[in-house]
Amino acid sequence: MREIGIFSGTAHQDLAHEVCDTLGLPLLRAQVNRFSNDCLQVQLQANCREQDVFLIQPLVPSVQEHLMELLLMLDAARGASAARITAVIPHYAYARSDKKDMPRISIGGRLVADLLVTAGANRVLTMALHAPQVHGFFSVPVDHLNALNVIADHFKSRDLTNTIVVSPDLGNAKSATQFARVLNLPVAAGSKRRLADDKVVIDAIVGDVHGKNVIVLDDEIATGGSILELMNSLRKLDVGRISLACTHGLFTGKAIERLGSYADLDEIVTTNTVPIPEHKRLPNMHVLSIAPLLAEAIHRIHEGESVSSLFVNSF
Repeated sequence: MREIGIFSGTAHQDLAHEVCDTLGLPLLRAQVNRFSNDCLQVQLQANCREQDVFLIQPLVPSVQEHLMELLLMLDAARGASAARITAVIPHYAYARSDKKDMPRISIGGRLVADLLVTAGANRVLTMALHAPQVHGFFSVPVDHLNALNVIADHFKSRDLTNTIVVSPDLGNAKSATQFARVLNLPVAAGSKRRLADDKVVIDAIVGDVHGKNVIVLDDEIATGGSILELMNSLRKLDVGRISLACTHGLFTGKAIERLGSYADLDEIVTTNTVPIPEHKRLPNMHVLSIAPLLAEAIHRIHEGESVSSLFVNSF
């Protein structure tokens, strides 16, 4: 079997180091330079000829900067005669741009997928795409993981009597249902209308949440507008404790300020698919590592083994 070569861009090197530590492999160095005209240059500073190369780079702010780094790393690996190149993208930011819902707009999710393949990606490993159909935008194999098992393990150690899982909207209800099945809990969902990027309206909650403790599950929290609107609706229904769980804790804009001011929020559970700096870590926040999951997926891809058993599947 060919050797594994793992490189990382600058987006989330802590996660890349943790993945490599789990695998018992070194993180190979990639040098990123910026010229005076603002162009980037990437050099992979280790041999990758005929190797199984994995490039770890979530698309996090600054998204365009980190995307360009990844494209250049892919091109460099291809030019260095790597046997196979896998783009490991724990957070695929452009998954929100998955359809033409207004005149004359681009479908960014598909465009970025095309760019990654053109640059040299033979395979993609990603996690919790905002829209499942984005998986189909790629013309190369995609291993689409989720962190539902990781998050569920956090809650298994506590008393979940009289608890219900709530999805902020019907679009995320399938993931919420899978998560609820793992914990053997009922599920409910909000009926949501988005008015702007940071403003939504919850018209109703489908399911009986009255008097119950709640775990609100979402794939991603950006500005926190949807979550706060949902929590306000839940409070009107006299729920008990509210826990908030998500895979991608972006916490953009005033999200941390908003969540920190919500006195009734028991805890926030997220993962490290994106870097969460100290100034965004609230006292009631738990950041779970997905590095062991990514490391196992990388190992199985390299060995030609099944990755599907790492998923939480419908059943």
